[in-house]
Amino acid sequence: QVQLVESGGGLVQAGGPLRLSCTVSGGIFTFNAMGWYRQAQGKQRELVAGITSAGSTNYRDSVKGRFTISRDNAKNTLYLQMNSLKPEDTAVYYCNTASPIGTMLPRWTWAQGTQVTVSS
Repeated sequence: QVQLVESGGGLVQAGGPLRLSCTVSGGIFTFNAMGWYRQAQGKQRELVAGITSAGSTNYRDSVKGRFTISRDNAKNTLYLQMNSLKPEDTAVYYCNTASPIGTMLPRWTWAQGTQVTVSS
């Protein structure tokens, strides 16, 4: 069974940074495209950023230039560096597999996610 654990969320003022981490166990991390998803209160889940097994990245337009997705295959860990945060970034952030062409394609059971709250 694949296990996903997200961490790094918290409360931050608008304009500040946060770095999220996701550790993967029980599955093959290296050969999967991965992504960070988020779901705001009362809203649909959306794909924020994706990264292929080779390291190519893609981003939702609203976060381009502010967020950076990366991965450490040796540690089976996915990261999301979030800078210049805005109140509209407030959501629960989740990791999962994603399509290498930047579309949603979650294949594993959703974990608990990590809450990011941006105050104005």
